[in-house]
Amino acid sequence: MDPLLALTRTAIGLGLGILIADKIKPPLRQVAAIALVAVGALAAAPWLIKITLGQINRPESEWGSRARLRSIRGDSGYSSDNDIY
Repeated sequence: MDPLLALTRTAIGLGLGILIADKIKPPLRQVAAIALVAVGALAAAPWLIKITLGQINRPESEWGSRARLRSIRGDSGYSSDNDIY
């Protein structure tokens, strides 16, 4: 998702929340706030995992270099169905 789109949705949601905040009773407001934060965290989790794994597995990192070497060493270029000779 486009970061600008996410920012605008967040701003609209916060603005609406501030406008109707006084009309909701405090206990219900707290439950709603916790639920919205939980939904936001769950929605952001796949993106955060993708970014984290991208940083860990990038070619310049030690982890990424080892993964690339394992894939090169493990792939001889021939499938197990074909005879090499």
